[in-house]
Amino acid sequence: MATPVIEVQHLKKYFPTPRGMLHAVDDVTFTIEKGKTLGVVGESGCGKSTLGRTIIHLHESTEGKIFLNGKDVTRLAGKNLKAAREKMQIVFQDPYSSLDPRKTIDSTVREPLVVSGRYSKKEIDEKTESLMELVGIDERLRMAYPHELDGGRRQRVGIARALALEPEFIVCDEPVSALDVSIQAQVLNLLKKLQMEKGLTYMFVTHDMSVVRHISDDICVMYLGQVVEKCSSKELFQKPMHPYTKALLSAIPSTDIHNPMKREILKGEITSPVNPKPGCRFAARCPHATEACLQPQRQEEVSPGHFVTCCRVHEVN
Repeated sequence: MATPVIEVQHLKKYFPTPRGMLHAVDDVTFTIEKGKTLGVVGESGCGKSTLGRTIIHLHESTEGKIFLNGKDVTRLAGKNLKAAREKMQIVFQDPYSSLDPRKTIDSTVREPLVVSGRYSKKEIDEKTESLMELVGIDERLRMAYPHELDGGRRQRVGIARALALEPEFIVCDEPVSALDVSIQAQVLNLLKKLQMEKGLTYMFVTHDMSVVRHISDDICVMYLGQVVEKCSSKELFQKPMHPYTKALLSAIPSTDIHNPMKREILKGEITSPVNPKPGCRFAARCPHATEACLQPQRQEEVSPGHFVTCCRVHEVN
């Protein structure tokens, strides 16, 4: 079996607050094979963006292991960290704030090439031109500034910048959520085209279930820092098993007026992610919760490749 590009083992990221430790990412484990896309979904505040940023060392992990092509990259510094970061890049959510307003598009795309110190001026010029052509940015826009572009073109600039050093793994942190629907489709199709051409591996963070279904091979569903369900994209939409996943899917708008989706309205208070108790964090909102849900939960493989963190999964399905 081939070595996965990314392997995460029991990863944790906690932040200190005046009231205690905020468990933003808590005991997350998964792998991503080369050329595949892992979608990470969940409501705002579930820790999905923090997870992506921790993997690529924008945040340093509290505990756990991160492997890149089988090599432990959990604790790196200096040249080793720089080398790892060249292989792991990110496309940020907001193209309006992730680009330096004082830099031209040309300067933004070539900056990683200059900082790397690996290329001559001629090579930088050629690669910059090639990158802009690759993502569909017109030559006439090279000397434009970010405020002169629309959201779709700005995000293309962000993608070109992420591709500059030929990474193997890219975290796509809600890259289309700030864009109009028609522009979303263009950017998603561009990401899929680049993946096919370059064999890229993605972790695609989003709260939009329709988007994650379109682009992902496998999907992780997160709730308050923990993965509650993980399986192939096809199986998640055909046979969701965790109560939270079912509630998420029931919220997708349906165009079938004859067989509308039955909405599952969640009630109860959201558990605080600061110093959470050991039990299921969804228990306070789950219609199936019992005393057993207040005990520590473990992830179970309920069918080949389908993992669920719920002690009552067999009773409620």
